[in-house]
Amino acid sequence: MASEIEATQIATLKVDASPQLARKIPETLFGIFFEEINHAGAGGIWAELVNNRGFEAGGPHTPSNIDPWSIIGDDSSIFVATDRTSCFTRNLVALRMEVLCDDCPAGGVGIYNPGFWGMNIEDGKTYNLVMYVKAPETTDLTVSLTSSDGQQNLASATITVTGASNWTKLEQKLVAEGTNRTSRLQITTNKKGVIWFDQVSLMPADTYKGHGFRPELISMLLDLKPRFLRFPGGCFVEGDWLRNAFRWRESIGPWEERPGHFGDVWHYWTDDGLGYYEFLQLAVDLGAAPIWVFNNGVSHHDEVDTAVIAPFVKDVLDSLEFARGSADSTWGSVRAAMGHPEPFPVKYVAIGNEDCGKTFYRGNYLKFYNAIRQAYPDIQMISNCDGSSRPLDHPADLYDFHVKFLLLGLLSRFSGFVSLFVIKAFVSEYAVWRSDAGRGSLLASLAEAAFLTGLEKNSDIVQMASYAPLFVNDNDQTWNPDAIVFNSWQHYGTPSYWMQTFFRESSGAMIHPITISSNYSGSLAGSAITWQDSENNFLRVKASKNSCIQDPVSLAISTSGLQASVNALGSTATVMTSSNVMDENSFSNPNKVVPVKSELSNAASEMQVTLAPHSFSSFDLALAQSQLVAEM
Repeated sequence: MASEIEATQIATLKVDASPQLARKIPETLFGIFFEEINHAGAGGIWAELVNNRGFEAGGPHTPSNIDPWSIIGDDSSIFVATDRTSCFTRNLVALRMEVLCDDCPAGGVGIYNPGFWGMNIEDGKTYNLVMYVKAPETTDLTVSLTSSDGQQNLASATITVTGASNWTKLEQKLVAEGTNRTSRLQITTNKKGVIWFDQVSLMPADTYKGHGFRPELISMLLDLKPRFLRFPGGCFVEGDWLRNAFRWRESIGPWEERPGHFGDVWHYWTDDGLGYYEFLQLAVDLGAAPIWVFNNGVSHHDEVDTAVIAPFVKDVLDSLEFARGSADSTWGSVRAAMGHPEPFPVKYVAIGNEDCGKTFYRGNYLKFYNAIRQAYPDIQMISNCDGSSRPLDHPADLYDFHVKFLLLGLLSRFSGFVSLFVIKAFVSEYAVWRSDAGRGSLLASLAEAAFLTGLEKNSDIVQMASYAPLFVNDNDQTWNPDAIVFNSWQHYGTPSYWMQTFFRESSGAMIHPITISSNYSGSLAGSAITWQDSENNFLRVKASKNSCIQDPVSLAISTSGLQASVNALGSTATVMTSSNVMDENSFSNPNKVVPVKSELSNAASEMQVTLAPHSFSSFDLALAQSQLVAEM
């Protein structure tokens, strides 16, 4: 297409900001969806540094695999094996360590844990160690934070275990003297004898608000200003088999007593330190409405017959009482004991995930719907069935719609969601993927931007939307692309992450009709909103220009119906582009494709701007008064 277009193309964009044509965008339009995938939680936003802290990952049968734990010494000096002697009834597996040497090597023998592909230990920071031990004889243990080969000692302390038949909880603060990004936790001794370990935890002291989250990753979420948090999945909710589905009851209460489970869809163990309570707390910390996605008795490979679904329904009602019940209620009192006496504001639930075609989904859905509607009339319920082309055959407040497309597929939908039905859409998982996206390309983000401008225009039909997946640990690239990439100590946003920052003021803003005129208008997408920050009012015009147009575009923007004059002071242009449409960010170049903001000195109700090839641009026109914003 580029060969048919002159070097600099011309287009016009007209905004009609007349108050009578404006429409308010839902307050909830743009949020985030967190799924335990790609080690997003375990080894990700959840700051626990020990991997398999309870020795349960190898299964309930002993002896079992203790990976990634390993020994310091050899089989002539130490013998370790799991047994079922823990003091915790919900996770009985513990580790028995027998020291065999009378004259042990210098530094002792013992066990170590490398965490999730290495622990990030930083100079001057404090790390809180908690572990449960049992030994028949008094023994001194040395706990250390070292390099991956044990040669660099970053922190060390000696703890005395008093000989007794009972388990003892030991706590120790370790202050690092040095930095190592791939460290490990060591527990060693020089004394011959037997000692048992269980529930060994190492947490940084500086988690977000003290709630257990990695601050730098939470900061990335806060910058999106999400209006809702959908959790904990996704397929993680279903499980390949129901026996491995997420169970909220098993993920609450004292962390030491949580049994953990194997997520068989994404193939890794989680101790469920990041559990139902923590997700609710995260929503509060983000200022986002929690959307609890629960299992409706359906997994990828097995289902519960509607005739016997009642226990599952009761389980979900109990989960809602945990979140919303008074501190005097049965489950609300459990929440209060965990430190949150006030109820959590759960007003949305999704009944299953991608389950509409399953045999018992509709029957099960109605059982959950009726029970929840009776107990909590204000809760909005979300169906897995598509309500965009025909009316649903069951009651629902919203229907869930997932859009994972190649570039052309997503571009074709950016003006969609024209519906004659009253059920509103929740586009809970959208993204460009596969060959067009790589690990997060500019190309993918441009298509997604065009799609979101379409959602803004159709926000009378679309109530909510969120990108998926949100996080990927660089060491577990099960699903690509993702919005945020991280390892133990680094992180960056993909272009798709930065694209979402252009829309963070859209929720609750006023949208205005626009008209784009050019001989290739199908390759330009835009929207116009008026929004307000703490001090000023803005008309924001956003434009997404796809890769078919290889040359710059001279865009004439004009407005009519404004109730205020445009003030050049405070008006800005923000542009995201790069030299190659397939460019991506990386740890070595995290800012290769990011928005760049500049002053817009020629701001006026009629203005000429240039759109760079394959770019996404936003023009914020500061208004002297009123609350007008144009978004394109």
